[in-house]
Amino acid sequence: MKDQENHQDRKKHIDEDLMEDFDEEEIDELVMQAKADALERARTEEKEPKPKRRFSKMIAILIAVAMAFYVLSLFPRVISVPAIDFLQASSRLSQDEQVAAYKEAVVAIETNDGKGTGFSISEEGTILTNQHVIEDDPTVTVAFPEEGLFQGEVVEEMPEIDLAVVEVEGENLPSLPLDETASAEHGDYIRFIGNPLFFNGIANEGTILSPLQLSGWDKEVMMIRAPVYRGNSGSPVINEEGNVIGVIFATLDHEEYGNVGLYVPIRYFTNE
Repeated sequence: MKDQENHQDRKKHIDEDLMEDFDEEEIDELVMQAKADALERARTEEKEPKPKRRFSKMIAILIAVAMAFYVLSLFPRVISVPAIDFLQASSRLSQDEQVAAYKEAVVAIETNDGKGTGFSISEEGTILTNQHVIEDDPTVTVAFPEEGLFQGEVVEEMPEIDLAVVEVEGENLPSLPLDETASAEHGDYIRFIGNPLFFNGIANEGTILSPLQLSGWDKEVMMIRAPVYRGNSGSPVINEEGNVIGVIFATLDHEEYGNVGLYVPIRYFTNE
C-alpha cells in the first residue's frame, strides 16, 4: 500500500507537458493537415478552366479564408517562439561532429499511447528510457535515426526512479557511454537530445542548477536550466566529456528558479 502511494506521489511530479499522451496535439495536427489539403484543393480547382458560378466561387473563397484563419490560430500552439528558438539551437549544435554522433544513439520510442525518447547504452541493443514512457506496454517500437525500426521488449522497470530498460535485437548499434562517478556542480554545462513536440533528434543545451528532493522520492533528482518540452522524457543528459550523467523525466515550476527541467542521475541506474 505504501509503495503504491509513493508511486502516485512520484507521478504527481511528472509535469503533464512531459507525459507522452499526444492525443490532443495529434488531433490538432490532423486538423491542420486537413485544412492545408482543403486549401490546396481549392487552389487547384481555381486554376482549372471550368465554368463556375460567381456565387459558388465566393463561397469557396470565404471557406478558404476561414480555413486559413483557423490554421493560423492553431499555428502558435505547435510552433511557438520558444520552439523556433530551440530549433535554431539544435541546428547550431548539430554542426558539431560529436553532437551529430550522439544523435545517432538517441531513439524515438512509440507506444500504444504516445511517443517519447530513449537512448542506446550498448551495441547489442539495450535502450534506457523513462518508466512513465513505456508504462503498461510490454513491447514498444524503437526508431534509430540511421538503423531504422526495431521491435523492443521492456525487460526491466524501475518506477521508484522512473527508469526502464528496453531490449532490441541488434549488432554494432550506436550507443552512449554512462558516467556514474561524474560530478554535477551548479553552472556545469550540459547538452541533451530528444524528441520534443512533433520533432525528432533535437539537440539542446543548458546548465545544472542544484539537487532537489521530491516528495515520494527516496533519492534527490537534479534541476537544470534548459528548454525542456513535451516529448523530452527519456532524453540523455550529456556532460562536456560526452558521457551520460542523467535522464530527463519532468519539468517543474520552482519557486526560486522558475520553470526547470528535472533529471534522474545515471548513478541511480548503474547502482541498481
